[in-house]
Amino acid sequence: MTSLTRRRLLAAAAALPVIPAFAQSRPLTCGELTAAQTAGPFFKTQTPLRVSLVEAGSKGPRLVITGQVLSAQCRPVANALLDFWHADEDGEYDNKGFRYRGHQFADGEGRYRLVTNTPAEYPGRARHIHVKVQAPGKRILTTQLYFRDEPGNRRDGLYDPALEMRMRARGAGEGTFDFVVEA
Repeated sequence: MTSLTRRRLLAAAAALPVIPAFAQSRPLTCGELTAAQTAGPFFKTQTPLRVSLVEAGSKGPRLVITGQVLSAQCRPVANALLDFWHADEDGEYDNKGFRYRGHQFADGEGRYRLVTNTPAEYPGRARHIHVKVQAPGKRILTTQLYFRDEPGNRRDGLYDPALEMRMRARGAGEGTFDFVVEA
């Protein structure tokens, strides 16, 4: 008898029909806080401070994500903390070290820039990147970023079109996302 692992359970669940209510994708506006989502089971504390998560020998296509952290009043949030993590090019999370994990601070205008590799789909999930964002001294926003027009989006019950990155062009490897947080 094959033992039931989390990976097998998620793969089996992915085969079940999921019919989420899809809203039209629309740009986020100030005044409206970025939607919160689960951190998932693979969040780790004490990630390294770095703006590049590119790993030696990684095979995935390069991805650059830029954006700004804003308040609900459309003001830049200086020095906001952004903590990113995602699966590797094989859909696996590194739970022993810090591959594809790291944090950074937004600049004085709330801008950030992350260089990484495009993650593969984790079984049962759409392609996504986890992030925690926190204005200094405020509540932490935990959410996920998604890729537009991904086949896995339709079957992922957590997928939210409001959390899609705006990609320069399909497969171009450059996306943007502005976070609106409590500040």
